Amino acid sequence: MTAHTRTAWDEDQAPGLLAGLPARWADRRTRTLVGLAVALVVVVAVVVAGTLAAGPAQLTDLSERNQGPSLDHLFGTDRHGRDLLLRTLVGLRLSLLVGTLAAALSGVIALALTLVATAGGRCAAAAVTWLVDLFLALPHLVLLILLAFALGGGTEAVVLAVGLTHWPRLTRVLMSVGRETATGDFVTTSRALGHGPWHVARRHVAPHLVPHLSVGVVLMFPHAILHEAALSFLGLGVDPGLPAVGILLAESMRSLSAGHWWLAVLPGVGLLLVVKLIDRIGEDLRLLLDPRSAHL
Repeated sequence: MTAHTRTAWDEDQAPGLLAGLPARWADRRTRTLVGLAVALVVVVAVVVAGTLAAGPAQLTDLSERNQGPSLDHLFGTDRHGRDLLLRTLVGLRLSLLVGTLAAALSGVIALALTLVATAGGRCAAAAVTWLVDLFLALPHLVLLILLAFALGGGTEAVVLAVGLTHWPRLTRVLMSVGRETATGDFVTTSRALGHGPWHVARRHVAPHLVPHLSVGVVLMFPHAILHEAALSFLGLGVDPGLPAVGILLAESMRSLSAGHWWLAVLPGVGLLLVVKLIDRIGEDLRLLLDPRSAHL
């Protein structure tokens, strides 16, 4: 098959909107990379916009309070006349920050437990497995609320509560990869050369866990963001003075009966879009890093 024939065939087979694009754009790996890049750019733009809007989001104008969406205020204004779009951007930036710290904490816990289970022998593996099963058996949201309450609430409490409750599933995945890696020929050779279990775990098992750990942390991100918003909505989340999305939604409950729908709908839609973008980034990374997807 000639190059011209392949190009024509790819363009004929490309579905929908890709039908008129060059063949290289119809390649699935290229489309995955483009989607990943676009999602990353949008998330970075939200963080930058939220940082720049931190000051203007606090400005009040009582003459424009509870105004609906318009060209001047795309998301409308709240009961103090503050621009809801700016406050939503600041809240999304805060959610991304809290989600990053919480997901990173969970990733560190999962990696540490996996290395302990790999290097510590059968007893250590059994203990880690029991701990994972115990946390998975507990009602997740109830445990999250109890931890946040016990830690006194606030931003630090949310990070710790979310980080300390999101590691079990990732630990189970990493332990499976660690067990498979530990049976490899290179690990057997390393042990035959006299290297101890901790050397093997640190130098041979850990590098093989990094791709799975990276994808797992990113996929954990949406759950961390949503749970941060839930805790803030319940009053156990970030500091009340900060415009977190959960706090915006909680404040909107006072005005929904008056018909001020934008106070709840638009920040909620913004949170949903950011969560879907993060989920898309995680799925694209999984496809690109998974050896079984090398044919893409």
